[in-house]
Amino acid sequence: MARRNTREAWDVKPIPFEQLPSDRAKFEFLVRYAILAPSSHNTQPWRFRIGDDYIELLADKSRALPVIDYQNRQLIMSCGAALFNLRVAMRRFGWLDEVEFFPDHYDPNLLARVRRAERDYEPTRTELGMFDAIPMRHTNRKPFELRPVSHTIAEQLVRACAHERAWLVRLHPDAKYAAAELISQADRDQFADKDFRAELSEWLVSNSSQRGDGIPGYTKSYAAVTSYGTSALVRTFDIGKSVAATERDLAAGSPMLVVLGTTYDDSVAWLEGGQAMQRMLLTAQLYGLSASFLNQPLELDNYRPQFAALTEHDGFPQLIMRIGYGPAGPSTPRRRLEEVVETVDDSVENDVPGPALRLCPPIQG
Repeated sequence: MARRNTREAWDVKPIPFEQLPSDRAKFEFLVRYAILAPSSHNTQPWRFRIGDDYIELLADKSRALPVIDYQNRQLIMSCGAALFNLRVAMRRFGWLDEVEFFPDHYDPNLLARVRRAERDYEPTRTELGMFDAIPMRHTNRKPFELRPVSHTIAEQLVRACAHERAWLVRLHPDAKYAAAELISQADRDQFADKDFRAELSEWLVSNSSQRGDGIPGYTKSYAAVTSYGTSALVRTFDIGKSVAATERDLAAGSPMLVVLGTTYDDSVAWLEGGQAMQRMLLTAQLYGLSASFLNQPLELDNYRPQFAALTEHDGFPQLIMRIGYGPAGPSTPRRRLEEVVETVDDSVENDVPGPALRLCPPIQG
């Protein structure tokens, strides 16, 4: 039996979009870009339901992480990133998106419904650039160069988040070193918890795995620890001390250590925060920057207030990211399209209301 290429999803290319036979077929093609969004532990916790003239984004709670994400905050943010990719892809092909958040009060897993606006749309230069950046963006957990990130570029990343109703704070040196210590402490606390190790071990996979999800050893900053015997090693032994030292150095040595936050701390804010995250990451990609996540202090309730104080910003910190220049990060596995897409038979009556309640603004550039 031929081995499956679990990273082939990243090879998606634009096609003669108007030649596809229906809006359903076009939505299915656009999902190929949505699924390239990042997600915690590469769980890919999303599903897409396609009708004749709409697509729905649903949270897949079967892929939740109850130890580090008991509120499903990171799960919803991951779905928000996929939603942003979908919006960018729609605009690239001349469709203006109409997005309704949480359209069914009786189904909390239905996060968004997206329709095509009646009028055609001319994408902006920034939107075209972001579309091209989608398959180029990869989380990069390796050390970055010492080259600084300019204030001008940092301001562009701040604006990218603000456009999606989120804020971004670049930590200055003293706060950055304090943050690195909190990240290190949180690492040690997490790895001392056998439930955390058990959950992580379920998503660490060998480099030769045929799974379409999870974290391969080659992506980790401590790859030698996780490349062989991954699950059993992490489940059995507390490697928190070595991981903490590695990730403290990564945080302290980052040209930019940033915190993304929101004014509120509810499901809508998390969905918007996920869109802001992806918008910022695609903007960073356009400047040749890489990024990775160091969210450990925000996954433990006793550390989150301390980290919030470091930002000196009102609101709720949601993500911690290091940003800098370095070699391109490796791509990660993706599930097959048929594993995340379902279709709705609109020939039978379905409770899908009319116009969307929120029209997302153009991506300014």
